[in-house]
Amino acid sequence: MSGTQAERRIEELLREVAPAVLATLSRRYPGFDLCEDAVQEALLAAATQWPAGGIPENPTGWLVTTASRRWIEIWRQDGARRRREEAVALTDPAYPPAASERVDSLTLLFLCCHPALNPAAQVALTLRAAAGLTTAEIARGLLVPESTVAQRISRAKARIRASGALFAMPDEPDKPARLAAVLQVLYLVFNEGYTASSGSTLHRVELSAEAIRLTRQLHTQLSTEGEVCGLLALMLLTDARRLARTTEAGALVPLPEQDRSRWDKTMIAEGTELLSATLPTATIGPYQVQAAIAAVHDEAASAAETDWAQILGLYDVLVTLAPGPMVTLNRIVALAMVRGPEVGLAALSLAGPLLHEHHRIAAVRAHLLELAGHVEDAIEQYRQAARMALNMPERRYLQARAADATPRGVSGHGPKPQRQPPTDRSPV
Repeated sequence: MSGTQAERRIEELLREVAPAVLATLSRRYPGFDLCEDAVQEALLAAATQWPAGGIPENPTGWLVTTASRRWIEIWRQDGARRRREEAVALTDPAYPPAASERVDSLTLLFLCCHPALNPAAQVALTLRAAAGLTTAEIARGLLVPESTVAQRISRAKARIRASGALFAMPDEPDKPARLAAVLQVLYLVFNEGYTASSGSTLHRVELSAEAIRLTRQLHTQLSTEGEVCGLLALMLLTDARRLARTTEAGALVPLPEQDRSRWDKTMIAEGTELLSATLPTATIGPYQVQAAIAAVHDEAASAAETDWAQILGLYDVLVTLAPGPMVTLNRIVALAMVRGPEVGLAALSLAGPLLHEHHRIAAVRAHLLELAGHVEDAIEQYRQAARMALNMPERRYLQARAADATPRGVSGHGPKPQRQPPTDRSPV
């Protein structure tokens, strides 16, 4: 194995085991922020020593021991009581058994999504502590300065410390709300990876892949929770289309034009099976409904065979479970596909005050205007949507739609064939 390959293997291994190491320290010792600092220094020591000395037989145990020693040193520097320090020093921190590791990983997710933190802090801390990404990797993934990410993480740890939160599962009455926060954070991370809110690329695979991995991890512990199953199914059924969403040059390919043979059939089958096993028994929730919408799209052999009536019915359910601007917008698209673009435009006009300005609103309006034959108005809306879009592949796609819709004389321009919405994105 070459030096570069060995370094890459060490980097992957450290990312893989870092959350378990942090969970172990947090379970054994007080102070989540202190534990996180100690683990980061242990990871740095491993990255420095392992390339020359080789990967130890038990890398996780090595990191736990190194981080524990560093934790003691930091605690000394912070003026901890000598008697307590000596008691900790006598402890030989062994790598916990697999069952404890799984419980620890779940506890760590709940701690990272503590209610004392705002969503941005929850996302950053989850990616750092539970996913094992470095500050620089998180900054690249979220397209924000590294200093901003470091500040978010530092403040998050300080808020957790100030709240008095312990490394323990929440009490039973608090579990539903805490689980909902965890699911929301994982969903946000996945969406940002699947369709980046800004930047030069459509996908940030490192984010969507981590979201799927963490949700799988959550599912192993909470397999009877309907919304955990629903979220995992939603991610799989959505991510299955990723390879077909862009050309080799990185240009966006809309859903009706995608080569469906490139969709990941294994992921679709797994997502569909999860959903089929969950829907008959679990209390229905928003993630399950969104997964069902994604499944209807995935199961259509072609764009023309999409069951839009079923999708509209599912959005009617979703509007009652999780009302919001994007749910309303996507329901309007489904309504237009079932009853015609003029009906969709009328619904969009009525819902206007409920929808915040967003480039997707202008894009949907342009799409419906084009379908209804109002080409000049559609062109202006495509251009407006392009000006507002921060993601470059989306912007270029909308600009191309405006150019494609430009009339070339009076003849040959009437209502265009019914097409699906201009972008392929997860349902909400």
